[in-house]
Amino acid sequence: MPLTRDEAAGRIMVALDYPDAAGAERLLQELAGIPCYMKVGMELFYAAGPAFVARLKEQGYSVFLDVKMHDIPNTVKGGAASVTRLGVDLFNIHAAGGAAMMEAALEGAAAASSSGSRPLVIAVTQLTSTSQTVLNDEIGIAGSVEAAVLRYASQAADCGLDGVVASPQEVTAVKEACGASFLTVTPGIRPAGAALGDQSRIMTPGQALAQGTDYMVIGRPITAASNPRAALESILEELVQA
Repeated sequence: MPLTRDEAAGRIMVALDYPDAAGAERLLQELAGIPCYMKVGMELFYAAGPAFVARLKEQGYSVFLDVKMHDIPNTVKGGAASVTRLGVDLFNIHAAGGAAMMEAALEGAAAASSSGSRPLVIAVTQLTSTSQTVLNDEIGIAGSVEAAVLRYASQAADCGLDGVVASPQEVTAVKEACGASFLTVTPGIRPAGAALGDQSRIMTPGQALAQGTDYMVIGRPITAASNPRAALESILEELVQA
């Protein structure tokens, strides 16, 4: 069934990759009225802090806090509790931290949730900048990228996490291994003709939707566009048509 414009917008997570709150606020003004998720990554969170997340929530946005926690289980448990109290809707941890760490993140989020409904917790499998060569020769993991992603995704599912961050190329395999309700959040989305930047495993928004992804993280094709609103509207139209 085709998506409506608002449904399509709800599948897009706009990456607010700015060095300060002022730049992000300017983009929010340009995109006002479009009900996308907003992704706050390390650069902006370290610069603007929890107060910026609070402002996003006050404006009615769903927030993905992309800080990729990876530490000993007790530290991640505390971090998960802290971001839960901020009111974020979704945050991520690194699956490479192991099962105890992933389970600790869930415990921290559940313990800090005052409403009884914790934020969604997802695991990073392999970054979309990770090529086969990087995986094998630099990180030191043997085998294919897809195999590494599926191993981490299965571990995350076994630990009770809600989904994973993976490239759009692995969505179908993740869904087959972990179930249709297991969320996939996919960076590496580039509209046709857009610069690749530092991404190596990519798809267009329409292709990613066809693979069955739940959410698409899109940054520079929107934030670096001369007209960000027009760029986002063009992506929405592609998704509605798809």
